[in-house]
Amino acid sequence: MDFTESQNDMNSAFTGGATGVFASGLVWLIAGVVGVTMSNVAAMYALFIGGMFIVPLSIFFSKLLSATGKLSSKNVLRHLALETLPVLFGGLLIAFYVAQIKIELFFPIMLLAIGARYFAFHTLYAIKEYWLLGALLMVAGVACPVLGLPFIAGAFAGAVLEIVFALILFRKSKMVLSAARQQRA
Repeated sequence: MDFTESQNDMNSAFTGGATGVFASGLVWLIAGVVGVTMSNVAAMYALFIGGMFIVPLSIFFSKLLSATGKLSSKNVLRHLALETLPVLFGGLLIAFYVAQIKIELFFPIMLLAIGARYFAFHTLYAIKEYWLLGALLMVAGVACPVLGLPFIAGAFAGAVLEIVFALILFRKSKMVLSAARQQRA
């Protein structure tokens, strides 16, 4: 399987990653709601624990949308998403540590880490909108503390950006797959 075929396999298995971005957006939203209704610390743990369910939810949503949710064993890109996880885990570790000093920085740091990770998703799915999503998440991560926004603002910024981009990515994935089918024909 060549590089382009691997990207097409990623797109058809996970609807261009839209289902994962949507699942992540829901986790951000839940963390925001938990922060409003419970506490800041509970919101941090909601993001952490909810994050563990993003991949299973992504597979579930993919199957709901008639995608396979499973990659070919010949896909040369199958491990790239896993290889970007150290960025996420490093960000999480830093965010929890810094939150002990200044809790308002937890969500901004997570926005920066997740935004940075999304830049590699263009390679996975051949969808340039991942660069914009990554950049906007990072801008939100910087804007929240610079503007002095409340703790919970970062969670809702992540939720809105990811849920909106999930719709954009879903549409773009359909276009990428359609173009690939036309090239093969």
